[in-house]
Amino acid sequence: MLGGSFGVALFRNGMGAGLVMAVFLLLDRPRMPMQKAVRWYVLFGCFMTILYSVWYLLDRKMFVHFAGILVIPALGSFCIGMSRERIYLSLYKISLGFYFLAVIVFCGVDVSRIWFYGSKWADLGVRIMISGAILLLIFKKVRRGFLENANILEEEMDLFSVITLIVSILIAALAAFWPSDHVFSLFSIVRTLFLLIMAGLVQYMMYRMYLHQGKEHRYQVEKELLEMNELLLHRQLEMMRESEEESVRIRHDIRHHCLLMEEYIRNKEYGKLLAYVKQYGEDVGSRKKERISSNETINSILNAYGRYAREENIRISMDVKTAEHIAVRDIDLVAVLANIVENAIHGCLCSGKENPEILLSIVQKGNKIAIQCKNSCIQNLEFDKELPKEGKGHGVGISSIRKVASYYNGETDFSVEDDLFVARILMNIPTVD
Repeated sequence: MLGGSFGVALFRNGMGAGLVMAVFLLLDRPRMPMQKAVRWYVLFGCFMTILYSVWYLLDRKMFVHFAGILVIPALGSFCIGMSRERIYLSLYKISLGFYFLAVIVFCGVDVSRIWFYGSKWADLGVRIMISGAILLLIFKKVRRGFLENANILEEEMDLFSVITLIVSILIAALAAFWPSDHVFSLFSIVRTLFLLIMAGLVQYMMYRMYLHQGKEHRYQVEKELLEMNELLLHRQLEMMRESEEESVRIRHDIRHHCLLMEEYIRNKEYGKLLAYVKQYGEDVGSRKKERISSNETINSILNAYGRYAREENIRISMDVKTAEHIAVRDIDLVAVLANIVENAIHGCLCSGKENPEILLSIVQKGNKIAIQCKNSCIQNLEFDKELPKEGKGHGVGISSIRKVASYYNGETDFSVEDDLFVARILMNIPTVD
């Protein structure tokens, strides 16, 4: 640090706090509307700036040694509390802001000492220029892509990645924030610059790695959805072919029915005619396709898989109460319902029970859809991280179900109750006018 009056310290601290919080806010999706969030950020930033400046006046030596390191818990706790992102992604963003703070401190102090004889005004000028360049770059080039991929990063980031980032940044920051403990030399500058560059590379490479990994997982889910759609289409085509064959048979039989009715009329056997017509009407009515739901997509999916279950001698009961039109994409309905019933059928087949059963319930209330599916399953079904292990009659397509539920800000739950595997899915959907 190059010292200065209370006013200089106030300006310097305000610029540092502003940079860290601005980087976080530009890459964040806050809990509240952006304008309201900005006001809270400004108020908290002013409070922290004054607090740090008073600390600077009271104990300059302690301030120089620990003020920079304490930026992460001080500003980080506020920023994380204001964000609706998951903790790992929030920690990554606060670490990124702290990294940029270390960069401007290093550049400001050492540029001033090398070319301007330690002038505090040169230090401030360099910090202002670099901070402006960083924020402009984030706003123009980084922000849009980062927010578009935020969901992917949330899903992929874990504790290991965040610890790696924070440790690499802290190692570099020790040199950047404690310049008074080191001899001013070319070696010291090069060493600090090298540490900052390496910390930046670690952040960038981990960001690219998790982004690439997340996109690969998304592609895998999309592949599963396409395969599930293809399977559903094959089942529907099979049902259509059988329906067409049935229609041909009915048209062929109509001629015989008409001849018999003509014979009853000719012989004035009206009682027999009436009984025959009634019997024929009941027979035709029994062939009518089962109407499970008023929603065409749901009806088609459940008819196809219900028929598949009955072919496998599985008793299936379906209670569906949904509106005719709901604001859920057809491909998402296929991903959820087809996977749920497909998994339930596989679970029944693997259970080894004599009378396997599937109990499916779908209820829509307002902008929420609750889906519950119970099915026979093997004993001692194993779970891994609250998810059924694959290869045990469940697990296939679970990732697709969870992705769709997440897209609609919903929840999933999988458990075993009374020897039945239970899948519960809740989705929040916009209402259709």
